[in-house]
Amino acid sequence: MYQKIKYFFTLPTAGGIILMLSAIIGLILANSALSELYFSILNSYVAGLSVLHWINDALMAIFFLYVGLELKREFISGELATNAQRILPGLAAFAGLAVPALIYFTLNRADSVALQGWAIPTATDIAFALGIVALLGSRVPVSLKIFLTALAIIDDLAAILIIALFYSDSLQLSYLLAALLCLIILIFCNYRRITQPLVYIIVGAILWFVVLKSGIHATLAGVVLAMTIPLNGVKENKRGETPLIAWEHALSNWVSFLIIPLFGLANAGVSLKGFDFSMLTHPVVLGVTLGLFVGKQIGVFGMVFIGEKLGIFKRPSGATWLQVYGIALLCGIGFTMSLFISMLAFTSAELQDLSKIGVFLGSILSGVLGYLLLRFHKAPAEKLGSN
Repeated sequence: MYQKIKYFFTLPTAGGIILMLSAIIGLILANSALSELYFSILNSYVAGLSVLHWINDALMAIFFLYVGLELKREFISGELATNAQRILPGLAAFAGLAVPALIYFTLNRADSVALQGWAIPTATDIAFALGIVALLGSRVPVSLKIFLTALAIIDDLAAILIIALFYSDSLQLSYLLAALLCLIILIFCNYRRITQPLVYIIVGAILWFVVLKSGIHATLAGVVLAMTIPLNGVKENKRGETPLIAWEHALSNWVSFLIIPLFGLANAGVSLKGFDFSMLTHPVVLGVTLGLFVGKQIGVFGMVFIGEKLGIFKRPSGATWLQVYGIALLCGIGFTMSLFISMLAFTSAELQDLSKIGVFLGSILSGVLGYLLLRFHKAPAEKLGSN
């Protein structure tokens, strides 16, 4: 039994499966006899913040630190290291952001409060999308796996910028100056090739606190910290890894198997008490659902198709158009980041719940149809990549 459990946690799909189970458990708890206990725990305060805020502001800062490390590595020495590597996934990611936002805007333009959720359907959940691709194995060409990874990474960067620009509160100058001082110290440490983790952890913790107080969302402190962790330097552990790689490996399991599942458990709990099917036609639900399911596929697939026809770039090598379309569908899985943005966009519990319903519907439709299309599509044997 122990060996089977250990094997499960080595699977590339393990994180996505645990996140999905956590979300289902959260949904069940929110609609069971334990709902009062569930919500009271999330809303109880510890050291000045509610449990929900500790998860969304503190633990998710660690998630954004991990995302930031991945972004830095990919842009400096990975799949996005050159402009030629960035252009196709970059333009596809931009179109996959713009079209969902436009769909949401069109459906909610008459309501200034609901309009605050325009960014909810713009994000792709990298863990879920890549988990499904991993399940498909060699049915998906390697070039498409690289394309999806690069697109999702750029998508995460766009989400970070959106949060910084559009979902920050009124700014506090004194705390912003303190954050700037922390950033200068971190840059100096990077410049001097200081690699001791404790230095970055201490300054990073202070940075998180002052960013929390500044009015900028606290999770962005994780991204800032990640940008200052040296990619190259003294090999700092027994595996001979450079600092950034060592940090990335150290955080990987914590993020995949604790932080993201806790986030799903805490944020997927939508009370369905009083739910009726007429709610599915609410502009917020429709905007998020159609933004993810329709907008993402139109934006991503449309950009690749038009770009190739105009001779700007070619689609990923060895991939058929149906396979590209299947990947575009998977980009509509917006679970983690979409839920996160919905919590920032709305203060109303009703609108938060409506947006969550839209996230569930759009993500499920995108994931199921994308998987089925890629699973049963019969591509020429020579066009299939290795697992």
